[in-house]
Amino acid sequence: MTTAQSAQDAMTAASDPRLIVPLDVPTVAEARALVDRLGEAVSFYKVGLQLFASGGMELARALKGEGKQVFLDWKLHDIGATVEKAAAALAVAGCDLLTVHGEPQVMKAAVRGRKAAGDEGLNILAVTVMTSLTDADLDEMGYAMGVEALVERRIRQALACGCDGVVASPHEAAMARALAREAGRLDFLVVTPGVRPDWAGKDDQARAATPAEALAAGASHIVCGRPITAAADPRAAAERIVAEIAGV
Repeated sequence: MTTAQSAQDAMTAASDPRLIVPLDVPTVAEARALVDRLGEAVSFYKVGLQLFASGGMELARALKGEGKQVFLDWKLHDIGATVEKAAAALAVAGCDLLTVHGEPQVMKAAVRGRKAAGDEGLNILAVTVMTSLTDADLDEMGYAMGVEALVERRIRQALACGCDGVVASPHEAAMARALAREAGRLDFLVVTPGVRPDWAGKDDQARAATPAEALAAGASHIVCGRPITAAADPRAAAERIVAEIAGV
C-alpha cells in the first residue's frame, strides 16, 4: 500500500468522500491554510477559477500527493479542438473530477481528450445550469425553456456524449439519477453545489437544499462552501455536516 493510499484511508475514517469543500480563496497560501485547519475532517477539495491563475494546478498536484481527492471546477468552454487538448493535458495530472460546459461539442471533445491521454481516472462532469440561475434569468439570456427543462436536456446529452456525470442543483438530483438509471449508467456521478445546512444561509444559491436532502435525492457528491470555509471553526462545521450525512 502506498503512503498516499494509507493517508487517504486514514482520512476516510474521519471524513466522508461525498463532501467536497471548495477552496475559493485568492491565493494558494490561503488555500493551504484552510486545508490545514480542516485536517482529517475533509478529504475532497474543489479547486476553482479563483485559484486558477495563482498556482491552482500546483496545489491540486500537492493535494493528490497527500492522498486527497481533487475536483478541478474549471468549466472548460471553447471550440472542440481546444477543449480536447486541455482535457488531455489535465487528465495526466491525476485529478478526479473536471467540469466542462454542458454543450454537446464541448462534452464530446473533453471525453475524447481524456481518452487520448490514456487516463480513465479523470471523470468528466457536464455543468447543466448554474445553481444561481432562475427561470427569469434564462429568459433574459434568450433560452426558450425553464431551468428544469434545460437541465433535463443537458443531462440526456451528457449521457449520450459519454460524460461521467453532471453538475446539477439538489432540486434536479433526483431527475439526474432517474435518467442515469434509465440509461443503464448506475455509476453516473451527480455532483450538487448549492448545498446549505439548515443552520446556514443560502448566500447566492437560488436552488439550495440541505446536505442530507441532496444525497437522499440522488446526489453522489455535495459541494458545501461558505457554511464551512467562512465558519469561525471550519473543521467543526465540516464535522457537523459529515455527522449529518453519515446515515444517508
